[in-house]
Amino acid sequence: MSNDPTATRVHKFFVDAQQFETTETALSGLQIKEKASVTLTYQLFLEEEGDTPDRAIADTEYISMEGKEKHFFAVPPAVFGNDPRR
Repeated sequence: MSNDPTATRVHKFFVDAQQFETTETALSGLQIKEKASVTLTYQLFLEEEGDTPDRAIADTEYISMEGKEKHFFAVPPAVFGNDPRR
């Protein structure tokens, strides 16, 4: 690792267990979905540790990419009360 303070740091993060990298120090939920080619209507969640509930991330919310690697997962939008099998 370089000791050059001007060197660009690469931050790793995961979406649905697939690794991605960015040199940005923070990304919005929308930017994370775009980098991971997630369908834009899907809901993005940040995996939390232990018993802490996973956190929904809005498209406009920024998440710091610094520190520990972040793990996200994407969920398709839910359809309530409309069962297409009927």
